[in-house]
Amino acid sequence: MVKIGNIELPEFPLLLAPMEDVSDPPFRRLCKTHGADMMYSEFISSEGLIRDAIKSRMKLDIFDYERPIGIQIFGGDEEAMEMSSKIVSTVKPDLVDINFGCPVKKVVCRGAGAGVLKDVDLMVRLTKAVIKGTDLPVTVKTRLGWDDSSINIDEVAERLQDIGVQALTIHARTRAQMYKGHSDWSHIARVKNNPRITMPIFGNGDIDSPEKALKYKNEYGIDGIMIGRAAIGYPWIFNEIKHYFKTGEHLPAPTVIDRVEAARNHLKWSMEWKGERLGIVEMRRHYTNYFKGIHSFKEFKQKLVTTDAPEDLFTIMKEIEEVYSGYEFV
Repeated sequence: MVKIGNIELPEFPLLLAPMEDVSDPPFRRLCKTHGADMMYSEFISSEGLIRDAIKSRMKLDIFDYERPIGIQIFGGDEEAMEMSSKIVSTVKPDLVDINFGCPVKKVVCRGAGAGVLKDVDLMVRLTKAVIKGTDLPVTVKTRLGWDDSSINIDEVAERLQDIGVQALTIHARTRAQMYKGHSDWSHIARVKNNPRITMPIFGNGDIDSPEKALKYKNEYGIDGIMIGRAAIGYPWIFNEIKHYFKTGEHLPAPTVIDRVEAARNHLKWSMEWKGERLGIVEMRRHYTNYFKGIHSFKEFKQKLVTTDAPEDLFTIMKEIEEVYSGYEFV
C-alpha cells in the first residue's frame, strides 16, 4: 500500500496526470470509471485564483466519486502561492499538488512551472509557502532539470522531502526536451534508490502500453505510474495495465461500441458541467482520439466537429455504432 499523508492508495497506483484543457471533471470521471486510482485537476494559476478568474475557479470543481483527488497549482510568487493554497483547501481536495514541471514558454517566463528548476532555492520557498497555507498533504510534480547539463532532481527530491513534501512525481525529461525525445527513467530510479528518500516516488513519461508499464515498474522500482497523453481518447489504459499486471494477458481491445459509449458519456458530462454550447465545442478536440484507427472515418468526424445540436450528435454516434458494428482494429 502507498500512503500520502492519510490517503491510502493501492500497492502500485496508476495516477491520471494533470493536463491543461484535458483533465477536467468529465474526463476524470471517464478515467476513474476505467481504473485510475488517483487524479489531479488541470493546473491552476495561483494569480488567477486570487484574481477570482472564472476559468481558474471552475477548475476547483471536484466531486466525491473522483476521490482521492489533488488540485494542482502553479506560480512564481510566494505570497500568491500561500494564498492560493488556502483557497484550494476550502473545497476540500485530498491533497494540494505543485506544478514545477510545465515546460510551456508562457508559464516558464513567469518564473513558474519548469522555470523554477533553474532556482532550487526559490522552489523550496514556494513549496514552503504552499505547505504553510494548508493542512492537506502537499505533493510536487517536476522534471529532471532544466536541460541535460543541469539535471538536479536528486537535490530537488531531498530538499522537498526535508521541508515536508509527501510525494514526488517525476516526468523523466528535462524542460529543454519539452515532450520530445527519449524519457530517461534511470534518473527516477536513482532518486527512488536514495536511502534518504522515504516519500513515494511516481514516474511519468511515455507509458503507453501494459507491457511498458510492467517493464518500467520492474526495472525502475518506482511506487506508481502517472499516465497522461496515453489516456486521451483511451481511458481503458488503466484497467488494461492492471489486468496485465495480474494475469500477463491483454484485455480485449475496446470495440467501436465501447468507443462510442465513452465519447457519448464524455459529451454528456461535458455539457452538464460546462453548459451545452461550451461542452459541445470543447468536446470536438477529443473525437479524433476516440475513433483513432477506424478506416474511412473522415465523413463522420466532419459531422461530429460541425454539428451543434446535442440530439444530432447522439444520432451521429448511433450511426457510427451501426456502420462500424463488428469492426476490428488492426
